[in-house]
Amino acid sequence: MLRMQIVADNKIPFLKGILEPYADIVYLSGEQINRKSLSNADALIIRSVTKCNANILKGTNIKFIATATTGDDHIDKNYCQKNNIEWHSASGCNASAVEQYVTAALLGIAQKSNIILKNLTIGIIGVGNIGSRIEKIAKILGMNVLLNDPPRAEIEGGSMFTDINTLLGKSDIITLHVPLTSGGKYPTYHLADEGFFSKMQKPAILINTSRGEVVDTGALKRAISKGIVNSPVIDVWENEPEIDRDLLDQTAIATFHIAGYSLEGKAKATAMVVETVSRYFNFGIKLWYPDLGKNKIIKELDCTGTTEQEILYKAINFTYNIFSDDKKLHLTPDKFAGLRNNYNFRREFGAFKLKLTNCKKNVFEKLERMGFQLYSSDHCS
Repeated sequence: MLRMQIVADNKIPFLKGILEPYADIVYLSGEQINRKSLSNADALIIRSVTKCNANILKGTNIKFIATATTGDDHIDKNYCQKNNIEWHSASGCNASAVEQYVTAALLGIAQKSNIILKNLTIGIIGVGNIGSRIEKIAKILGMNVLLNDPPRAEIEGGSMFTDINTLLGKSDIITLHVPLTSGGKYPTYHLADEGFFSKMQKPAILINTSRGEVVDTGALKRAISKGIVNSPVIDVWENEPEIDRDLLDQTAIATFHIAGYSLEGKAKATAMVVETVSRYFNFGIKLWYPDLGKNKIIKELDCTGTTEQEILYKAINFTYNIFSDDKKLHLTPDKFAGLRNNYNFRREFGAFKLKLTNCKKNVFEKLERMGFQLYSSDHCS
């Protein structure tokens, strides 16, 4: 009897060796996954670089698709439904990683431009797994927070949410955390268009870590030229990996779709993929999770003569130097896909243990709330 076959993207970490006892696993690069390579496959494990639609699925025996990503816009859900193909995403797997990225961006720009974040207003558009974490971080940083999420407001009531016009008019920083959708009641394709930017009543920093197509690139470039948007932070781009070089040159921080690329986030994604595949095919794999080791990365931080914001910046910078990734993309924009595929996954806050000296108690507490492990606060006052 022939064993079932699963085709899997070879860039998904921790996967090799886990499913082999139950099926024949064929590992291919994202570019190699096509209709021909799926001719004998029963299931498919992918990343966002693989567009699962009729072009690669028609005529195959694929019954199940698992994507090791939080987004699912690369899967043609209508086609899957019509052809009885079940699919699952790793929703929320990278929320902590994106939280780390946005925190690094906020504190990095503040440090570089001598901006005090406390009491600035941040508008968060999309308040799901990731947006909720950004809300928490913004409050730790002492910022005023405006939330916009029409689908949630419709279900939960609007008391905690702000309409988009008010948010755009009042925000000093706007950060996007929405899924990419083209239809339905609240489509997000080109959500940030000419009309969006025209409602901004003061120059604001724009951060996009959602999907490139959520922002109209042409409209954004015009908004930058008019001074409506300043210091944009762009991790996701239209037409990846062929990114807009003019926009790249106008960014404060530009990276190569890696906001969610932490080791912990990838481990969570692969664990979720294994769990869904196992459940669908009755493999019986339970509670599997990659071994990341238990040893913490220890860093020492002397807080003498530094402000609270500077201490937070230094602590975040221990975990992730966002300007290093920015430099890589500016130097080799034509290597976007290679930079992303060969990225050295960073560690999240929880992997670090900080030894603070001469710090204030409120700083200690803020770092703890961010997720750092800390040495005794004996030296905190």
